[in-house]
Amino acid sequence: MRSLPLPLALTARLTPVAVLACAGWAMSSGPAAPPADGHRPAQETSTEAATAPSSSSKESKTYSAAPAPCTSVPVGTVKALVPGARTAGKEIPSTDPGLRRTCSWNALDGYDYRWLDVSFELASSDRAATSEYQQHITEKSGGGPVPGLGDSAYSVVNLTTEDKQQTREGVVVVRVANALVIVTYNGSDFETKKAPDTQEINTGAIKAARSAVAALQGSRSG
Repeated sequence: MRSLPLPLALTARLTPVAVLACAGWAMSSGPAAPPADGHRPAQETSTEAATAPSSSSKESKTYSAAPAPCTSVPVGTVKALVPGARTAGKEIPSTDPGLRRTCSWNALDGYDYRWLDVSFELASSDRAATSEYQQHITEKSGGGPVPGLGDSAYSVVNLTTEDKQQTREGVVVVRVANALVIVTYNGSDFETKKAPDTQEINTGAIKAARSAVAALQGSRSG
């Protein structure tokens, strides 16, 4: 079998990239308004202070730590989606492993190349995660919802061509309470220079996403 150089886009894809922190997750509350008369009796003020909820209290979080991403997809699924890959995967370094973790699998099997990423990102609240989810699907327009997956899920598939080599990539974004699960799955055929069909990539990405969501939910009970 002759060895083939990877296209520039795929060569760059082989370099693990640390998952960057998403800005804007921290939320704060403003100060309470002063009383209309400018003062209140000390006893009344102290009583209210003891019973009123703190303005700085944070919203409760369902998930406080990201699960291990490299064990979030069953070995059989990894073998089916990324033939020839090391099933243990490779975790990409993160700036904050407690909140953001990503695992990657990739392999060239003959002339067929496949890449799979599974990421977990935790927000400070359901509201913050919803905002991040909306941002993700806005940036990746052209897809559609995935029923029955998490609290909300979105899938999109795109085709790119570089040096006459096609690559088809599917992305699935899922929100589960205050967590996001993001799956990226792509492939190319270096012999025909064609990409796998849309159905194959979309189905594979959704399958990996379902496993990752189950792993996330299992991490809470565990």
